[in-house]
Amino acid sequence: MSASGEVQRPQARSALERRIDAAVHVGFAVLMVASGVRWILRHSPADNAGVIALALAVCGLYAVVAILSQRRRPWAAWMFALVAAWAALVILAPSFAWCSVAIFLLCRMAFSGWTAYLAAGATAAATAVGLFRLSGGTDVAMLLGPLAVGALLTFVYDRIENDAAVQRALHREVTEAQQLLAAREREAGIAAERERVAREIHDTVTQGLASAVLLLEAAERSWPVGLNNADGDARDDVRRATGLLRTNLADTRSLVHQLSQPGLDAAPLPEAIRQAASAYLDTPMFTVTGEPRPVPAETRHALIRVTQSAAANIRRHAGTATASITLGYLPDAVTLDVFDDGRGFDPAQLPSPSGQGGYGLRAMRQRIEQLGGAFSVESAPGEGTVIAAQVPLRADEATAADEATAAGEAAPARLATPAGLASHPGMTTHASVTADSGVRPPSSASSGEGEGA
Repeated sequence: MSASGEVQRPQARSALERRIDAAVHVGFAVLMVASGVRWILRHSPADNAGVIALALAVCGLYAVVAILSQRRRPWAAWMFALVAAWAALVILAPSFAWCSVAIFLLCRMAFSGWTAYLAAGATAAATAVGLFRLSGGTDVAMLLGPLAVGALLTFVYDRIENDAAVQRALHREVTEAQQLLAAREREAGIAAERERVAREIHDTVTQGLASAVLLLEAAERSWPVGLNNADGDARDDVRRATGLLRTNLADTRSLVHQLSQPGLDAAPLPEAIRQAASAYLDTPMFTVTGEPRPVPAETRHALIRVTQSAAANIRRHAGTATASITLGYLPDAVTLDVFDDGRGFDPAQLPSPSGQGGYGLRAMRQRIEQLGGAFSVESAPGEGTVIAAQVPLRADEATAADEATAAGEAAPARLATPAGLASHPGMTTHASVTADSGVRPPSSASSGEGEGA
């Protein structure tokens, strides 16, 4: 309720604490029955009626408090009523003083801080008054005994409670450490598997394609001169096969390069985007708008792969070395724009994917749309190309990414000048998104040429 400690304890209790509660409740019931029987046997029916009615009221209040505590419902007012009824009962009938221990423990379970001390103290004081009254006001031990026992129980309960709090805190820390370790082990396993797959592809498919290219080139060089048209057609077929194998070899090497780039996973997202583009383009212009912050791993991976695919398309199809990449951070999204001033193409006349290519744009679109984002291509023959991607960020994803960053798993949360970026030519950063930030709406998304991607 208040800062002074009038707060009931809503947290779920452990199995051990529930067993202790059950033992306290059973002990209270047994002691109440025994005390009631003792009172009835030693007093007349006229004296029994009021005390027994008060004892039944105490039992009823105790049952209500016990049930509400298990259901984690508000029960502070019921606890105050129980303490008041108990104080009246134990003063009128000291035979029920043995039940004070259960009431005392229930007070400590119900409240914390000074409220717990006052409620438990009232229980001990009422018991002391009742026993002192039973002795006829002559036995001081009857007065001081319950007070001393109450103080002793308070110290013991506080110590147990503090130890339990420390254990819970240690358990939370161990659990968080285990989760962090498991996440890092998963990441390490994924990286190791990617490296293994890259090595296998390099040692088998890539080497086989390279050998086939060398053999076809050797065959072309040794081709006899002055043959008929049929032989000329065959030589053209060999040349086309050589060109196709060269393209496939370049694609395979690109895949191996993408799989075996650990720096892209460890670097901040702006630096990873720059590295991904620089693997295909010599001097791409790179701009960061908005406040750089961590993003979820799947969003990061998709943006890096879109950058790689777009940059590869620019190198192969655009016929230009000029490209501009903009990474934008919005309050609820992250955007990526890639622009080139190359030969351009008509997006409506793209050929269907085939063995000669055409999968790049479709793969980029699928990556972004699987994350609930928007992807678009704007291009025209002779006017260059803009590919834009926008991925939404939910509040819980941003929070999780921030926590991962705090644990050392991601990039720094604030990158006023991202490490390693300012030293590269053609790269600028902005602290906030402006009207001309380069972040386009979904109708003008970002990156690379599309022909044959």
